[in-house]
Amino acid sequence: MATIDVVVVICSLTAVYALPVGNKTLSSNNVTVPSHPHRDFDKFWLQALSINLICYLIIIIPGALIVRFLEPSEYLNKGEQGNIIQKFLYTCIRERQPDKNRSNVDDNHEQGDNNSSKHSPSLLGIDYHKCFRLLFCVLGLQISFLVWGILQERIMTVEYDGHKFKNSQFLVFMNRAISLLVAWSAIKYTRVKDDAAPMYKYFYASFSNIMSSWCQYEALKFVSFPTQVICKASKVIPVMIMGKIISNKSYPYYEYVTSVLLSIGVSAFLLDASHFETHPNTKTTLSGTVLMLVYITFDSFTSNWQEQLYKKYKMSSVQMMFGVNAFSTALTFVSLLTQGTLPQCIKFMMSHTLFAVHVITLSTFASIGQLFIFYTISCYGALIFTIIMTVRLALSILLSCMIYHHAVTVQGGIGIAVVFLAVLLRIYAKKRTNSPC
Repeated sequence: MATIDVVVVICSLTAVYALPVGNKTLSSNNVTVPSHPHRDFDKFWLQALSINLICYLIIIIPGALIVRFLEPSEYLNKGEQGNIIQKFLYTCIRERQPDKNRSNVDDNHEQGDNNSSKHSPSLLGIDYHKCFRLLFCVLGLQISFLVWGILQERIMTVEYDGHKFKNSQFLVFMNRAISLLVAWSAIKYTRVKDDAAPMYKYFYASFSNIMSSWCQYEALKFVSFPTQVICKASKVIPVMIMGKIISNKSYPYYEYVTSVLLSIGVSAFLLDASHFETHPNTKTTLSGTVLMLVYITFDSFTSNWQEQLYKKYKMSSVQMMFGVNAFSTALTFVSLLTQGTLPQCIKFMMSHTLFAVHVITLSTFASIGQLFIFYTISCYGALIFTIIMTVRLALSILLSCMIYHHAVTVQGGIGIAVVFLAVLLRIYAKKRTNSPC
């Protein structure tokens, strides 16, 4: 229970520290954002952060108190045999025994993989069935997030009938709400075993995911393009460090070598001088550095925490998707409702049909992307998932260069070569040490 206490204390102290004196409203829409200087702009992001955290505390504090006092009590001893309230609290707080008569979708995939791997064709010791499954995950992540990124940029930068939509938190809410609906439908209409994990365990991944997304968007206002690139390309190393902290995982030496090579290669390609023309010349400030560090920390925690839950409770990927998005939807909904921006967003959506179509399409591809995220983490772990997403950065820009006939300089070519070298070296090292994929 110490983890819940830490989350509550961090949120409370940050909100109290960052809340400006004399603020008369909780709506961040009433804050005037200065176009310059950074010193005033720093105060604005602190105020916005405090507003979000105060809204989140509306759920966090009561939830933490309920878990702390009811988990050791005898009130929940009846389990699922009690009344409706006891059943609900038991599901949220206590670990449960899964129904052995119901199968897990991901377990079926694993059993199918084990059976098919005995008969699947192999050359030089390569299991092509596992390779095709990994390729399926890579393509799914690449396509879903490529479309998601294009639609997100379209929604946030292009006007609808002369009006521009500016509330990014509403987009997060819609993404999480539709993902929650998709996960619930998948659980309801497929025979998956009962989830043994207490629901509150999903909160940590949900909160860290929301905070990492917010810090990432906010940091773009305070950091230069090279800083963004280096931070995003170097996420593999923090994920390994966080895995050591959370799960006490140990990695072989080649994992560290290939991770450093991968980070260098992706950074070299993305820092190609030809890419700077389309990015604003933003200077990196202290606020930007802090936000990027917080973003990387939360992002590294999310995937490692999810991997730990998979190993401990053996839930399916759709159950993980449901649990995480249940809390994410609740947190963003309360935040929007408390700040008074939800009715305005719904009104804008109803009055602009094209915007509604874009938001629903965006949320659909975000849900598909989440399915691939959770499935990839459940099958391959947080490190492999982070490597795939890091390589995706380089592939996205390389695809853009091919489509729009942008020239790739020598630096960019060397960077791509180093990326493929790191990937091939990792595969070779795994085969030499007979490690599983």
